[in-house]
Order: sequence, then C-alpha cells, then structure tokens
Amino acid sequence: MKIRNIGLGTAAIGRPVYINIKQQIDRSPFSLSKFKEKGIQVLEDAYKKGIRYFDTSPGYGMAEELLLQWLSTKNDQSIKVSSKWGYTYVADFNPKAKQHEVKEHSLKKLNEQWETTKKLLPYLDVYQIHSATLDTGVLENTEVLKRLHELKKEHNITIGLTTTGANQTEVLEKALSTQVDNELLFQSFQCTFNVLDQSILKFSEALTKCSGPIIIKEALANGRLLTNNKYQKYQPLYNYCNQLADSYNVGTDAIALRYCIDVFPDAIVLSGANNSEHLEANLKANQFNLSKSEIEHLSSFGLSVDDYWQERKELKWH
Repeated sequence: MKIRNIGLGTAAIGRPVYINIKQQIDRSPFSLSKFKEKGIQVLEDAYKKGIRYFDTSPGYGMAEELLLQWLSTKNDQSIKVSSKWGYTYVADFNPKAKQHEVKEHSLKKLNEQWETTKKLLPYLDVYQIHSATLDTGVLENTEVLKRLHELKKEHNITIGLTTTGANQTEVLEKALSTQVDNELLFQSFQCTFNVLDQSILKFSEALTKCSGPIIIKEALANGRLLTNNKYQKYQPLYNYCNQLADSYNVGTDAIALRYCIDVFPDAIVLSGANNSEHLEANLKANQFNLSKSEIEHLSSFGLSVDDYWQERKELKWH
C-alpha cells in the first residue's frame, strides 16, 4: 500500500548528528561505511512500507548521494523527491565538529548545488530554497528568482521554499505573493508545524490553494513532544499524549504525527526516523484519527512563537 500523507526526511540518515533531543547517546566509534549502509537500508524499508515521498538536501551530508544510489535500483514513477539549495554541509562526518553547515542564498550557490540535485530527475518533484529568511534577502534577489523560474519551466518542477524561525509566517506572507513574469513562483511550502508551534495555521487556506505540496517538518518538535524529564513544564502535555497513545495503542510519536495529519489533511508530514523501528512506530499514525475534541485539547498546549523558537535555539546537535 502506498502512503500518501507521510514522507521520509533524510537529514538523520545523511549526517551523523542533527538538532534534536537524543535521550540515548550512541558511544560507539562512528563508521562512515556502516552509516551509509544503514541509510540505504532505511530508504529501502521506507519504500517497502509504502512511503513514496522523500525529502533531502545537500545540507544533509550524504543524503542526496544515498538517495541517488538507492533510486538507481528503482523504476517507479510514483516516487517523488523534494530537495533544496542554500546550505552546505561542512562537518566532514565528524560527530564532534563545531560547525555542521553554512548557509548561503546566492545565485552561485544555487547553480553549484543544482548540478548535483538535477541528477535526481525525473523523480525530483519540488526544488526549495532551504530555510528562506528575510535577512538573507533571497526573496528580493531577482537573479535567484529568475533562475528558479527558469528551472521550473525547463524541468517541469515545482519551486518551493522551507521556513524556519520565529518569523516563518512573515516569510510565508512574502513568498505567497512573489511573482516572476507575472506568475506566482512558489507553489510548495515546507514549514514547521506541531502541537507547540501552530503559527502557520493563519495561512492554511492559502497553502491549500497552491498547486504543489504542503510539507510539514519537525512534527515532533525536535523530540520535545516525546516525554522528557528536562521539560517538566510539558508534563500535562506528556500526560495527555500518553493517555491518547494508550487509547489508540500507538506511541506518542504517532499521536504527534497524527495531529499534523488531521489539522493539514492534504499535507505530507515528514518522518525524521533514522532506523526502521522508529519509522514503523511513526507510520502507526495512519491507524487512527483524532477526534475534534482531542485535536482541540492538543492545540491548547501551543506556545508563543518566540518561546518556541528560543527554546529550539537551545537544543544541541546530537
């Protein structure tokens, strides 16, 4: 069975550490060859379980490389891929590196990264600006916007962007009206949305009208929605999520994912699983539906935008 509403985000299989809350730290020596082998296996397991949407980026270490290698073994036009440009991975697969990525929203970087990303064609469905923000000026860079429009026309792909940070709604507002040659350029948006950050809800109607997919990232709030003693203030939320999990016979991860699916039923919600066990647990989100009252109760735990993103800034790379 093909799964329509859950995709696989490849950040966790493309680089050894990422921003999250990891309650169990792996102390074993890092092996690049084993890491690569595991990543290919996760892609194959996701496919066998019905996932057909894969989200990647050159900023995710070897993620694009793994996806290209894996896709070479497939001939299935139902597979779709979204990728991005704007971040360069610089940690060289050293889990202890002090810097992991560099952001650059220049025309030069766009053209440079496109040379690799275009190899994902014909599976490439959406090409995104990675973490578009107002401060980089990328949404006002006419050279970049025109180049993206050219790629859209030449390769019949959807142009999109991903949002992050406390001003993601401001970026959405600007991007939704950005035009090139009297056409709206951006028709797909990948945004942070979860129980704690519900800020994009104000644009739900506009997002639904876009021709490309709505993609939800960070559905688990980088792990903060999973019971953690570090966040005692979330204990009432944890208690309620555990109650729902027991009721539906799933994990709390599935509750968090189902919340996003039920609020944005037309969206693709990304699982960030880096192993088959976690992926299988995530996919249990498709075994049930939350009731209206359960959705409303979960929504009541939402944070202010500033509080959410300030707390996220304090998370470490694991």
